[in-house]
Amino acid sequence: MPPTTHTDRRDAVSWGVDPYADALRSGRGPLFLRRSDGWLLPLEVERWCAGADAADLSALRRCAGTVLDIGCGPGRLVAALAAQGRRTLGIDISAAAVARTTALGGTALHRSVFDSLPGEGTWDTALLLDGNIGIGGDPRALLARTAELVGPHGLLIVETTPADVDEQVQVRVERDYHPRPGTPRAPGDLFPWARVGAPALLRYASATGWTLAEQWTATYQGGQPGVERCFVSLSRCAVPRSRG
Repeated sequence: MPPTTHTDRRDAVSWGVDPYADALRSGRGPLFLRRSDGWLLPLEVERWCAGADAADLSALRRCAGTVLDIGCGPGRLVAALAAQGRRTLGIDISAAAVARTTALGGTALHRSVFDSLPGEGTWDTALLLDGNIGIGGDPRALLARTAELVGPHGLLIVETTPADVDEQVQVRVERDYHPRPGTPRAPGDLFPWARVGAPALLRYASATGWTLAEQWTATYQGGQPGVERCFVSLSRCAVPRSRG
């Protein structure tokens, strides 16, 4: 594969350094996205570094043909698809994530989704799981870019939140729940991120040429009882369907 393409995107700079890289190397948290107003979003490092669970598999079963995993993290989905004999590529702006993915036997590139990528316009399925619809802080731009990566009848599977939320914020990756007063911040370590619920996702999808194919929930393995993960399947040429 060609070397990593230069990118000056601030999300690429922030996700590629500690403490995110350290957490992926160890396979353990705690790790958070901290919004500028102090609000915290816990990052599920242990789940990401484990094998694909039942909710993950509900999404992987719906993949067609070749698969591009955008923001592959430590590679559990790439590895699961590779074990099925699928042609799969993971991309991630964290070198630690790419290293862990390849160690699992998957194929991955140290690359941003907004960089030049292999096979543009030919992938059968693209994945945006684990909150990766937030990449870049602009869901409309991300969905438009993903439409360029898949084929004319391509599929995009997005994990979303059950809440009716649509926010674009500035965040930083932090390891401490209560950082010590006066802890220095590296210049530019804030980067744009988005949180998008299903209603907002479908509005952005419609505006960027995607059509709803399917929407479902799956049990959140290892989480609190009754908590479910929510998924939306979008198609460049879709007919809505129902599937368990």
